[in-house]
Order: sequence, then C-alpha cells, then structure tokens
Amino acid sequence: MRKDSGQSVKEPTDSRTKKPARAPAIRAATSADIDLVHTRLMEVIETSPHYSDLFKQYEKARLSKAYLANLIAMDPYHVIICLAEKETAGFMITGPELGTLWLYWSYIFPEKRRASLAMACFRDMISHWQNGRFHKISTYIRPGNDAVAIVRRFKFVHTCTLEKHIFGQDYMLYELPLNKVTKDYDLGMNVGRLGRIRGRLRAAFGL
Repeated sequence: MRKDSGQSVKEPTDSRTKKPARAPAIRAATSADIDLVHTRLMEVIETSPHYSDLFKQYEKARLSKAYLANLIAMDPYHVIICLAEKETAGFMITGPELGTLWLYWSYIFPEKRRASLAMACFRDMISHWQNGRFHKISTYIRPGNDAVAIVRRFKFVHTCTLEKHIFGQDYMLYELPLNKVTKDYDLGMNVGRLGRIRGRLRAAFGL
C-alpha cells in the first residue's frame, strides 16, 4: 500500500496471483531517445567480434538517425527501450518486411547487463508483437554468438544456416511464429507523407 493525498491506494496486482504486477521491462522509443540509441548502436556494431569490417561499415551507414526516426514514425515500438529501474539500459530494433517482423539488433548496455534483464526485455518484446500484425519474428545470428541461447529459450527455431550469405559470412536464421490475424500487410520503411508528419509532431511534442 502507499499513501497519496492522504488516501490509501492499492498497488497494481496480477489478477491471477494477486501479487504486485511486474513493471514492464520495455517502452516505446520517442524522438528524444534517438541520439542515445544511435550512439550506443554504433558502439555495439563497431565492437562486436562477430562481423566483418565490411558488414560493420554497411550497418553503420544504413542505421542512421533518420532510419531510426522513420522506424519510430511507423511504430514507436520498432525501437524498443529496455529499462532497468526506469532507466534506459538497452534497446531492441525491429523492422517490418513483407509480413515478417525482423529483429535487427538487441543490446543491453554492458554497465547495465544482467541475464534477468535481457530475458525480461525479450519476453515483453514478444508479448507486444503478439498483436495479430505479423506472421513471425525472424533474426539472423552469426555462429558463435551467445545470443543463440536466449532465442532458443524463447522457442525460436533454427530454420537454416545460410552459408556465405552476407559479405561472405555464414548466418543462422532463427524464427518464432506469431499470431497474424489482420488481412493487410505492413509495407515497410516507406512511411509516406503522413508518417513523416506524425514523426515531426512526435518530435515537436517530445513524444
């Protein structure tokens, strides 16, 4: 219980267990997050031991601040902020492609890193996107990347290994089915005029 304006107020509870509800481990990004996400994204790309120099150069050029802004304009949850005690502790970046939701990058900051946080963020990300819009979540993982352990924990299936797939490197394709029920498809990064207007309004009002 807590006191607010002299009155007792119940904390939110889980209706099944009657225990205090777990605080979400994620939130949707806003335009105010772009600078930090972009800086730390460039950091993880550059320092990762799993990718070639050519791939790193390509990804850093592709994932610009404008690219992140367009993702947020389409849906703020395409750039998810991972939280630790209400502070930004990492991010997850997704994008829509032909009915599939691709998980591009997932990063918990080293200074905030712990296994329970990564698990909570992954669980909440999957729960959010189980919303009828996509057939599946897909992601590429390089052989030897510890990320394999977490996607397996959440029942992603190793569909195949693509040899010499991106700039001559092998990539494993992992996928998790989702519950698509809508008839239409998200057509991807072309946010259009209305999307750009929404993006400007979010930036103007700090949303």
